[in-house]
Amino acid sequence: MTDVDYCVVGAGFAGLSAALRLKQSGRSVALLEARDRLGGRTFTETRDDGVWIDRGGAWVGPGQDRIYALMDEFGIPTYQQYTDGDAMMVVDGKQYRYRGTIPMTMSTWAVANLGAVFLELGELCKTIPLDAPWEAKRAAEWDRISLAKWLDDNVVSRPARELLEMAIAGCYTSAASEVSFLFVLYQMASGGGPGFVLGVEGAAQDARPVGGMGAIYRAMAAELGRSIHLSQPVRSIEQDDDGVTLRTAQLKVRARRAVVAVPIAIASQIHYEPMLPVDRSLLHQRMPSGSILKIAALYDEPFWRADGLSGQSAAPGSPAMVTIDAGTDVPAPGVMCIIVEGPPARALASMADGDRRAAVVGALAERFGKRAAAPIDYVEQNWTTEEYSGGGMLSHAPTGVLTEFGSALREPCGRIHWAGTETSSVMCGWIDGAVRSGERAAREVVAADHFVGAGAVADRR
Repeated sequence: MTDVDYCVVGAGFAGLSAALRLKQSGRSVALLEARDRLGGRTFTETRDDGVWIDRGGAWVGPGQDRIYALMDEFGIPTYQQYTDGDAMMVVDGKQYRYRGTIPMTMSTWAVANLGAVFLELGELCKTIPLDAPWEAKRAAEWDRISLAKWLDDNVVSRPARELLEMAIAGCYTSAASEVSFLFVLYQMASGGGPGFVLGVEGAAQDARPVGGMGAIYRAMAAELGRSIHLSQPVRSIEQDDDGVTLRTAQLKVRARRAVVAVPIAIASQIHYEPMLPVDRSLLHQRMPSGSILKIAALYDEPFWRADGLSGQSAAPGSPAMVTIDAGTDVPAPGVMCIIVEGPPARALASMADGDRRAAVVGALAERFGKRAAAPIDYVEQNWTTEEYSGGGMLSHAPTGVLTEFGSALREPCGRIHWAGTETSSVMCGWIDGAVRSGERAAREVVAADHFVGAGAVADRR
């Protein structure tokens, strides 16, 4: 049995941040992680040749102050996302090369429709109170409808409709019909609006840490040292008047308080005794994740750059739905990242491995030319089947959930506190939001014990 001040469940960026700040404040901490690795929904693979691939979350952008603070703390530099050259959009089999946000060579009607929707979404986001989106003036109205319904009512151009559903619903790795429009506005507003969420330069995909996200979480882990326990899925958390007891198949940990920093979509896999408050229990049942495949195709060099292309492309329904140049801070090799989300991801994942690779590489060749047909390596990560992620990169709220159960997102349940990017009112859905949530939870548990009485903590040491 391990006896510590605090126990943290989950070693993604939320849990690592909570544990790190608690240890730095002089508290003893145990960090229990179900996987045999760190990082949660980030996962950096460093190959034998030194090339690293981020198989999960990868990018940072302006305003993401807490992840940048971590990088500064551990001396990890960033490099800018490659954006020189044209982006490409493929709609109805026709390729459009463009720069900026919208391919202006599409039909005038489609371009006008896209521009108007972006402006409208930006204005609506400004009306959302980030700490309590369910209190927005039109919260009940927006939470009754899905993103798909709002798009149906506001987008007349069919090509514009397809592009917007792909771009926006893709953030939630689900079909637009599955996601509450209020949740969409809240999540976008938490990052500053649709321009940040869907943008690259100066936005959500502005830069990357040198060495990938693993450079950050490995540095955090080095400071936490023996506080980390891998391959320890938490099976139960029991509360009493004096503390909490957490059990895995091999470990029993006793602590004053626990921070649960796992995706909401899988938080119900833990047995809680006594039962959690009803609203929190029902929230666990009502915030699922979606489907996403993240694929890296490696080439001797990023040949698309010489062709005047940035590597950014999008094609609704394609086996290579979204692409972006994922090269490292050195010129070679070339790394093309392919992201497929929602229903197309499920369809792609159902194919035999060889057929799936052929479909993805074939789509790349159609878009970027015959050199794209012969990658020197091909790496897939199907997050949908990750047992301890529960699906896509963000648990989302379907219709009706935020207004009914949103207030339970961050509310502690006795001695159990909650972290995870879904609980952050700023940068919800990004790694920065995960860091913010972990640091907030660390402050919460210390403040709660101070409220009870500082002597109680001293007595247990």
